[in-house]
Amino acid sequence: MPEPIRWGILSTARIGRSLIRGIGRSRENVVQAVASRDYSRALEWAKEHGIPRAFGSYDEMLGSGEIDAVYNPLPNSLHAEWTIRALEAGLPVLCEKPFTATAEEARRVAEVAQRTKRLLAEAFMYRHHPLYKRVDELLAEKVIGELVAINSTFTFRLERDNDIRRLASLAGGALMDVGCYCVNLSRKVARCEPVRVHAFERRTTVDDTLLGSLEFPNGIVAQFECSMESHARSYAEIIGTKGMIEIPAPWYPGEDRAQFILRRDGTEETVWTEGADCFHLEVEDFSRALRTRTPVRWPIEEAIANMAVIDALYASARDGVVVGLAQ
Repeated sequence: MPEPIRWGILSTARIGRSLIRGIGRSRENVVQAVASRDYSRALEWAKEHGIPRAFGSYDEMLGSGEIDAVYNPLPNSLHAEWTIRALEAGLPVLCEKPFTATAEEARRVAEVAQRTKRLLAEAFMYRHHPLYKRVDELLAEKVIGELVAINSTFTFRLERDNDIRRLASLAGGALMDVGCYCVNLSRKVARCEPVRVHAFERRTTVDDTLLGSLEFPNGIVAQFECSMESHARSYAEIIGTKGMIEIPAPWYPGEDRAQFILRRDGTEETVWTEGADCFHLEVEDFSRALRTRTPVRWPIEEAIANMAVIDALYASARDGVVVGLAQ
C-alpha cells in the first residue's frame, strides 16, 4: 500500500472539522498539519483533532516539506491568494467553495495551476453524494419528461453579528456562503450555462437574503432563494413535462441512506439511495486524481463558470437589471 497523502489545512475554520472526519475514513489520506496565524490556536486545534503538526503561519506550513496536499477553507476573500501561494509552493489544492471572490480571480488561480502543473479542485462536497447519480440516471432516461424548471432553497439564521460571513471585506454574504450551492445545482441539472440572470436582495453590510433566477439556452429556467437571516430551509425540486423530483435534503443528503421523491402520472414514490460522507468522497476523488495523474471529477473550468454566474447575479441585484452572460 502506498504512503498516505499528507494533508495540510490552512486555518482552523469550522468546516475543516468535516474534512478531517472525511479524511479519517480514508486509508490513503491523513491530516498531517494545520496552520493558523495564531500558533496557540493551531496547537490547540491540532491537539483536539490528533494532528501531528501545528504551524504559526500559512507560509511556514506551505514551505515545510511535511505535506503533500492543501485544503483551503480560509475566508472567501483569501481563497485566491493562498491557493496561488500553495500552488507556487508546488502543492496541489482542494479549495473550499465558493472557489474565489470573483470569476476573474478564479481564472487567475486556474492559470497558475496550469503553469505549475499542480492539481486544483473546488470543494463542492454535496455533488459527490450517490443520490445525485440516481437523479442523473432518471433525468437521462427522461422519467419526468423534458426538463422545464429547477427550484432550490438554502437558508439559515446567522446569530453571530461578528461572523466573518457578514463582512463584505471578506467576500461574505448569503449568495457566496449558501446560494453558490443553488447556482451549482441549477447548472449541474441544466447541463449548460445560463444566458441571463436576475436577482433581488435584502442587504445590510452584505446580501443577507438573495433571490435569483437563471435562464438557460435549452429553455430550462431556474430560481432559488438563499439567506442567512431566515428560518433554516433546504429544498430542491426538478420539474419536467411529465413529473418532478423533490429532494428534501439536497446539500446534506444523508450518511446512512438518502431519499428523494419522484412524482409522475398522479403517483408518488420515495426513492432511496445509499448514504455517504460527501467530504470523504471528495477527498477520495482528489487523492485518486493526484495518485493517478488523471483529472478530478469536476474540472476547474466548472468552478470558474459558477463564479461567473455569481458575479452576474450580484451585478443584477446591484443595478436592478437583467444581466446577460457571454457564451
